[in-house]
Amino acid sequence: MVSATAAVAARRIDGAAARDITETLAVETPVAMHFNGLSHAVMMATPADLEDFGLGFALTEGIVRRADELKLLEQNWTPHGVALNMRIPEVRFALLETRERNLAGRTGCGLCGTSTLEAAIRPVRHVAAGAPRVDAAALRAGMERLATMQPYNEASGAVHAAALLATDGGFFVREDVGRHNAIDKAVGAVMRAGGAPHTLLVTSRASYEVVHKAAEVGCSLVAAISAPTTLALRLATEAGMTLIGWARPPRFTVYCGALA
Repeated sequence: MVSATAAVAARRIDGAAARDITETLAVETPVAMHFNGLSHAVMMATPADLEDFGLGFALTEGIVRRADELKLLEQNWTPHGVALNMRIPEVRFALLETRERNLAGRTGCGLCGTSTLEAAIRPVRHVAAGAPRVDAAALRAGMERLATMQPYNEASGAVHAAALLATDGGFFVREDVGRHNAIDKAVGAVMRAGGAPHTLLVTSRASYEVVHKAAEVGCSLVAAISAPTTLALRLATEAGMTLIGWARPPRFTVYCGALA
């Protein structure tokens, strides 16, 4: 097992003064996703909440449709990283084998491993009519709450966080050096608890993959602390989703959709 943070020696220079200090850094390690013995992808991630990560990744990537379709068999830790060995139904595995994917994913990239341009932009799921949407007060409160629930980032200053609001009132936060990984971990946490997410809050820009992952699990609203991209806006519109950027209470910008 590897900790999510590590203490390292450093030297701080402040003008003409210098002193030795101990700094806390975020740990980044390869995490291999193995399904039925097939190595599907390797993501650079923070080695924490890996059971949530495996399930959330499988759900947001469309590898499985329900939490009960995946079983984590073991976490195989090596000096090079960790492999999550998971089992999925044979019908899902047969579909997975038809998808072309490389085996390496950079920390900040949600399309890592896609081997062709044609496969890069997958169709987005449409959010169900009548799906819950938060109001402005709940959005502000959620972003403020998220800001207080980031221990790894508070320690290291190098970690993203994602929060999912669930229909049962749950508020699930997970952190990772990769924003997409943080989303996958939060999705896994909600689903393992038997919840259903409806709103995603992220401490990053709203990229294509952020919106796509949110739509894949039925979120009707995505709010990001920074701006969205044009492709994210296009997909959010196609999905019937509300997309909010610059969510820094008390301000935020609505790019498409509407609040409750």
